[in-house]
Amino acid sequence: MFLQQVVDGIATGAVYGALALAIVLVYRASRTLNFAQGELALLGAYVSWQLTAWGLPIWGALVVSMAVLALLSAGIERVLVRPLVRRHQHLPLIIVSLGLMIALNALIGWVWTYQTKEMPALFGAGSFVIGGVSVSRQDVGIVFSVLVVAAGLAALFGFTRVGLRMRAAVSAPESAELSGISTGRTMSIGWAIAGAVGALAGTMIAPELFLHPGMMGPVLIYAFAAATLGGLESPVGALVGGVAVGVIENLAGSYLPAVGSELKQVVALLIIVAVLLLRPQGIFGRRELVRA
Repeated sequence: MFLQQVVDGIATGAVYGALALAIVLVYRASRTLNFAQGELALLGAYVSWQLTAWGLPIWGALVVSMAVLALLSAGIERVLVRPLVRRHQHLPLIIVSLGLMIALNALIGWVWTYQTKEMPALFGAGSFVIGGVSVSRQDVGIVFSVLVVAAGLAALFGFTRVGLRMRAAVSAPESAELSGISTGRTMSIGWAIAGAVGALAGTMIAPELFLHPGMMGPVLIYAFAAATLGGLESPVGALVGGVAVGVIENLAGSYLPAVGSELKQVVALLIIVAVLLLRPQGIFGRRELVRA
């Protein structure tokens, strides 16, 4: 039972890590926490579902959904976020993201109603047994997909001109501007990638939770716990934190009677509070040193 819970936690944590990765990408690009990231992922899942209802294969629907959410996220950054970032108004940015979260959820409920829908699995049904532990094809596919995304982002940031410009714009925006790098463009690219990754996460988790407007609320809490644990500036930390949160959540729900299945979100909250108190920069983050 212990190994089964660990395996299930790794698969669930991979989705948390993917959404946490989107949160980290937005934070690195614009220095703000996007509380609407869960609803953007939810919108991506609904777009995928709608396209499959119209007869498009699930993988084709996923590709279109990721493209749509990338464009939408870039548009949100350009219209709503960039003017506030240039004025260094961080509190209004948080308020805007909260308002966007509420608006997107209401829009989704208005367009697709609040009735639960069934999303086809990306990797099909079925499972196999390894060492007495049941592993589903969907879980294996989720973990593999997240690893592919992580490897692609690592290659983007480490070996491409666009990725190096994005890193320069994050670490030293003033110097980057003086060197001819458009920080606004790199910010839009970061938001676009986050939107695409969020759509992937929403489409992967929808077959497990069933698609409804409240689906991503708990997932967003776990994703924030993962991003906080790993470090808000570390893509690797987001993935590691996601897996850790997924495993801890599963084990706590199974072995702590006081937690059970009803209070799992409290575990995520405790992780956030503990990290902020003991190591605010996260496991993979670096402490910022400021001259007095």
